[in-house]
Amino acid sequence: MSTIILGIESSCDDTSASIIKNDTILSNVIAGQAVHEAYGGVVPELASRAHQQNIVPVVHQALKEAGVKVEEVDAVAYTRGPGLMGSLLVGTSFAKGFALARKIPLIEVNHLQAHVLAHFLQKPDAQRPVPSFPFLCLLVSGGNSQLIVVRSPLEMEIVGQTIDDAAGEAFDKCAKVMGLPYPGGPLIDKYAWEGDAAAFQFSKPRIAGLDYSFSGLKTSFLYFLRDRLKENPDFMAERRNDLCASLQRTIVEVLMDKLIKAAKETGIKEIALAGGVSANSALRAAVQDMERRRGWRTYIPDLALTTDNAAMIAITGWFKYRKGEFSSQEAAPFARMP
Repeated sequence: MSTIILGIESSCDDTSASIIKNDTILSNVIAGQAVHEAYGGVVPELASRAHQQNIVPVVHQALKEAGVKVEEVDAVAYTRGPGLMGSLLVGTSFAKGFALARKIPLIEVNHLQAHVLAHFLQKPDAQRPVPSFPFLCLLVSGGNSQLIVVRSPLEMEIVGQTIDDAAGEAFDKCAKVMGLPYPGGPLIDKYAWEGDAAAFQFSKPRIAGLDYSFSGLKTSFLYFLRDRLKENPDFMAERRNDLCASLQRTIVEVLMDKLIKAAKETGIKEIALAGGVSANSALRAAVQDMERRRGWRTYIPDLALTTDNAAMIAITGWFKYRKGEFSSQEAAPFARMP
């Protein structure tokens, strides 16, 4: 029997709504917020106000594109956290009101779990391979860097995570130091294509186990750039591409070293990428290279599903719907992992 889920995502600066039928995407609408570019990062107050303006039109568009009527929706899934509290409140309030008015189940979703389960989304016109359980997922985004053993859609164990900054944060903050506009990560990836990845060396953290750290790398990059600019005021303009390529290589090597170690320790060869930084071309290439060299079976999400989107919320909601895991109207959003 078919189940139609409305997904709502509002954890940061993108307002998104999606309609899925079982595991198949019927629509996935995202409204961005260009207002933050002038500030070099997301301004929480501005983000929540923009969500209030966008949420109704985005849901309307998602239903329209999917060809689904409001009364055909079986359940509504929403991001409960983690994320920006003001942004989460907008999505949570809308989802609760929608579910209450329609008298349908309300399903809370952990944003990070949803990034992992995006691998199980299908398109109407093409079936894509999905990971077999258990699989190991490297989740990398602006706020999180985690290694997760996924034993089932709703059973996951974090075996390694950042102890300070995330990989995406390192990309964006180093880009800001270079004078690149927000978001800087995609621009570093773009300029790195024309640069020499071996031109410069930056310090790598020495963290035991499977945990990550990127704060030292950011500091190393900042001091390196400051010293070079003292010697040559035109250094940035002359070596921008090499800087981007070298920085990107370093971050990818840090991520891959721990991923390889985790795969060895767990014995798992089903390897998946997830999160916004999984769109980085060098990281995707590194994982595919390990597939050839180590016999991994790798799963890399479509670019449209790497960033925050409601389809990943909806698919997580679908798995929970089948288990009867529903949320109450009293559930409050959470900004950080509980």
